[in-house]
Amino acid sequence: MKSHQKAAWIAEIRALSALALPFVIGNLAWSLVAASNLFLLGRVSAEAMAAGSLATNLYNALQIFGMGIATAVSPMIARERGRRKFAVRDIRRTVRQGMWVTLAICLPVWALLWHAESILLALGQQAALSAQAASLLRGLQWALLPYLWFYVLRHYVGAMERPIWGVIITLIALPVNFLAGWTLILGNLGMPALGLFGAGLASSLTAVTMLVAIVIVISRDRQFRRFQLFGRFWVADWPRFGSLLRLGMPIAVLFAMEVTVFNAAAFLMGTIGQASLAAHAIANQAAALAFMIPLGISQAATIRAGLGFGRGDADAVRRSGRVALTVGVGFAVAAATLLAVLPTQFIGLFLDLGAPANVEVVRLATSFIYVAALFQLFDSTQAVSAGLLRGLHDTKVPMIIAATGYWVFGMGIGSFLAFRTPLAGLGIWIGLASGLAVVAPFLAWRWFSTISRLAVRA
Repeated sequence: MKSHQKAAWIAEIRALSALALPFVIGNLAWSLVAASNLFLLGRVSAEAMAAGSLATNLYNALQIFGMGIATAVSPMIARERGRRKFAVRDIRRTVRQGMWVTLAICLPVWALLWHAESILLALGQQAALSAQAASLLRGLQWALLPYLWFYVLRHYVGAMERPIWGVIITLIALPVNFLAGWTLILGNLGMPALGLFGAGLASSLTAVTMLVAIVIVISRDRQFRRFQLFGRFWVADWPRFGSLLRLGMPIAVLFAMEVTVFNAAAFLMGTIGQASLAAHAIANQAAALAFMIPLGISQAATIRAGLGFGRGDADAVRRSGRVALTVGVGFAVAAATLLAVLPTQFIGLFLDLGAPANVEVVRLATSFIYVAALFQLFDSTQAVSAGLLRGLHDTKVPMIIAATGYWVFGMGIGSFLAFRTPLAGLGIWIGLASGLAVVAPFLAWRWFSTISRLAVRA
């Protein structure tokens, strides 16, 4: 009996690792795509980087919401495959309607982003930075639909337990985006220097490339082709559309609560000063890169928990959770150590450390990165716990926990420390850490209490 249990645990570790590693690499690659644009804008000026930070924070808040709804594709497919491995029709319905839902989201978002300058001014941002940020968004907003469709299809190949294709395509996107940005932002290869607008346009071209690549893979690969995802694509399926919205909307709100608290922090930094905003952009990239590892583990954990849930196997669900949380905590410790030891080296990727004009930005970014190192354990725990709960189609309570923790505690504490004490921008980062420290234990408690109920039913 013990040898059987040991074999089951080893099999779970291997299965999670095989799924998580491609997700982690793909997430890191996409985060590096965003970082490469910030790197190129840093070559223009610190002001251009600050404006780019404003633009991407507004864009990311809306993109993350769409990604949250698209994420519902993964647990739905996993549960369907757990019930019946070759559920061709149900899987096809889920993927198609995932693309329909994301298209429906894009239409109002495009209208909103077209008026980005007015929105940023209403949020109290400087007029010059708002105008430059709006220029970037005029090129970037068209990346939304191709990227969200790529994201849906990436979750499809991942839920089919072949996530490597998403990794390969995202890795290809890295040089494509860098070459496009180097050409369009800085004006190389005979092209005019388009600056911020060029950065947005480069990202849109990259997103289209990624979508075309994954469609070609799905159309040519025999395992994927038999699902005929794109045949009769225009035929409505309102019941599945509604199911995706019901499951995906709380996920989208949870994603948005976490990400937009960082976006709101950027807007608050903009009211403090340009140096604080530029420093925040760099520190946020560091935190985002570190988060890609627990995010990948979370995405894999959703599939593993969903497969066990679909089979009605409470032991498999419990194993998936314990393995995922243990691995996530281990990586969090490693990420925290790197951030604490190498903050200056990371900042040097974006700014000239020796330039007198950058001294204040470097000082602030270093202090922000130290706080980011401190909250890695909380960030990893909340990400993996939320992913496991998504595998059980438990999304509404985690949404409420996230909204309360990030916005009531995180933003409340951050705003108080920033504007009522001398801490300024550092106070905002302490608030971000406080929000994560509230959300993480509650989501972990929700997971353990849920699997206890599953065990009793089993």
